[in-house]
Amino acid sequence: MKQTRPRKRFGQHFLTDPGVLARLVDCLALQPADHVLEIGPGRGTLTRYLHGVACRCVAIEIDRDLVAGLKARLPGLEVVTADALAYDFTRLSEGVPWRIVGNLPYNISSPLLFKLMRLTAMHNAPVVQDMHFMLQREVAERLAAQPGGKAWGRLSVAAQFHFAVEALFEVRPESFSPPPKIFSALVRFQPRPQAPPAPARFEEVLRLAFSARRKRLANALKPLRPDWNALDLNPDLRPEQLSVADFVKIANAAG
Repeated sequence: MKQTRPRKRFGQHFLTDPGVLARLVDCLALQPADHVLEIGPGRGTLTRYLHGVACRCVAIEIDRDLVAGLKARLPGLEVVTADALAYDFTRLSEGVPWRIVGNLPYNISSPLLFKLMRLTAMHNAPVVQDMHFMLQREVAERLAAQPGGKAWGRLSVAAQFHFAVEALFEVRPESFSPPPKIFSALVRFQPRPQAPPAPARFEEVLRLAFSARRKRLANALKPLRPDWNALDLNPDLRPEQLSVADFVKIANAAG
């Protein structure tokens, strides 16, 4: 079958390095009872393994030409032709937690992660068992960052509220076709057990705080009129100096 060329408009960089694929497979440690959703399967390099081991494997692919090839090479694979940013992930909820995997295009990684965070917060029963994503190294560093550094930001706080985040290993550009201009990294997300729902204004607090990260908290969060004495927080601090728990405290106080 004719091999489909990568499309720039979809941000496609296909993983071709068998050594990296083997490391990724080891990190997944897939089990026969697993339910797996792959986002952006591309040519099916990883999908072949997922489909061969898991009891159910669903692949979401936006490129119709790639969908045809996936269906031809992997009979029985459930392929959904859709944009992952527009896909209704609540369809997955059927009493079993899903393992979500993907080599994500760099231009959709952050909004897709925020969407999946909201998914985990919507249900009492866990919808997501874990997630493993290949991401731009810079994004991986932000996700796994700690308070006090330049990488600590809105994405770090939101992700670490919902998940234990671990950057597993880096991947060189030449492991992909075509090679991207940057390094990548595989990141693991494991939902925090019995985590409380995010406060109603949690995302708003993060947006306000980190849209002006050089400002003092007193100025960045002025629209919320927080009572700094009641919060027991120093209003002269900058957003990158606060922990996840600090932002939760502010959001709870904001109602």
